[in-house]
Amino acid sequence: MTASIPARAPRAALRASEYTSALIQGLRGSAAQVRGAAVLEIGSGSGVVLAALGAMGAASLFGVDIEDDAIDEGLTLLRELGYADIAKIERGDMWLPTAGRRFDLIVANLPHFPMLPIEVKGRLSTWSCGGADGRQLLNLFLEGLAQHLAPGGRAVITHNAFVSVESSRAILQRQGLALRITQTFLVNIPDVKLALLTPGVLAAETGRTIHCYGPHAFADMHIVEIGAAENFV
Repeated sequence: MTASIPARAPRAALRASEYTSALIQGLRGSAAQVRGAAVLEIGSGSGVVLAALGAMGAASLFGVDIEDDAIDEGLTLLRELGYADIAKIERGDMWLPTAGRRFDLIVANLPHFPMLPIEVKGRLSTWSCGGADGRQLLNLFLEGLAQHLAPGGRAVITHNAFVSVESSRAILQRQGLALRITQTFLVNIPDVKLALLTPGVLAAETGRTIHCYGPHAFADMHIVEIGAAENFV
């Protein structure tokens, strides 16, 4: 079988990353739970994660992003792949476009790299930046999650190991939710990101969750599943 060549290239600023690949791989590992699910992605970017969930049989696809380019790119992709009838992407900040709604599956690959906002050539201004401790958006996501999960629902997100998983666990416990790490990947830290990484985080995590070999730097990144605490016994 000959592989088909994409009809168009995705916008460079919205190109998929190792994090995107890892999230899709994690979701594919439990594809049976996606089938028939009402799905939400916070920070839908290029729309490729929603497209992958559509291919796994999701019943509905809802995306939220703050970037107009991302909404346009995502809707174009979903339309091209035949998911227009079940897909919707809205512009808005975090949970605002989903007020009063609950979902069977919520996914996110949020910017949560510990760095201050800075323009990086070839990327959107929102790329990777999670504030000095990486938790600026992650905390908002975790604090609002319980209000948007349907009974028995779950969330699957990427979570850098050098952004405390235990802090995330504590936020979720206050809402009656629990988390478990389902997979861990080693991801490259490009030079441009390493130079922007909060110095205190780099110093504390080198040799623990950040691994440097000469000029090459890598980090542990988890796929985390979240759900009601009683379901994680």
